[in-house]
Amino acid sequence: MFRKIIKIAGIILGVIVVVIAGFFTKAYISVEGRRNKHYAMDVQQVPMSTDSAILAHGARLAKVKGCTECHGADLGGKVFIDDPALGHIVATNLTKGNGGLSDYTKTDWIRALKHGVNREGKPLLIMPSEEFTLLTEQDMGAIISYCAQVAPVDREFPEGSSLGPLGYLLTDLGKLSLFPVEKIDHNRPLVKEVKAEVSLAYGKYLSTSCQGCHRENMKGGDPIAPGFPPVMDISSSGRPGKWNDDQFIATLRTGTTPEGHTLNPAEMPWTMAKEFTDLELKALHLYLNSL
Repeated sequence: MFRKIIKIAGIILGVIVVVIAGFFTKAYISVEGRRNKHYAMDVQQVPMSTDSAILAHGARLAKVKGCTECHGADLGGKVFIDDPALGHIVATNLTKGNGGLSDYTKTDWIRALKHGVNREGKPLLIMPSEEFTLLTEQDMGAIISYCAQVAPVDREFPEGSSLGPLGYLLTDLGKLSLFPVEKIDHNRPLVKEVKAEVSLAYGKYLSTSCQGCHRENMKGGDPIAPGFPPVMDISSSGRPGKWNDDQFIATLRTGTTPEGHTLNPAEMPWTMAKEFTDLELKALHLYLNSL
């Protein structure tokens, strides 16, 4: 009887192993196929500048849009996911130093920001180009102008980026957004201009910085990755909908809500959002409260 139980248990275990191996193999083939897909598109040009005011604007936008959050304060790159199950994901050295983008052209930069692909046309991993593609020509030009002239940093990552077994499975199941290139309308032109004023239109434009986590409707939802909490609702039905402009601004300047809750910058990057101007935050709050 005991031997029979052991035999049945062994068969069940074997079936489970085969099923898991099958799921992983399917996920691996699918994800690697997507990772190595080549994208060809016409690249719209944007204005570049060496003007100090434009460069300062670009530096601020690099913080607001998370460039310095992922690639480091010096834009020299860093490892921002290092987990045996999820994978080893490197944010590229964006400078002209060793290991960086010394030979990147303006077109290469636009291809990366607007389309989410490298100079060979292959997908950039977790690069939030679905947000950058909604920028105005001037704002994208300011970011590229700034990034292209920062001081060189010698920092190399010879190991590159790789995925772990859980990373493959979650990506294949649509639970890990590894390829933003797939979310972009590559024929959509950049916005010409959005007037900087406290208006719904300007607030909506600014909210693209929030969509990656809080979704397009700003209602939040499932965690953005394993180990993270559910994403907060920041629309009119969420907690920020109960705050006035001053409270909303103070929260994103200090990281402390009117209720006394301290925001974890790893979960809610208020250290990026604090770079918005008061006018921008008022416009953003107005838009969020309209949803």
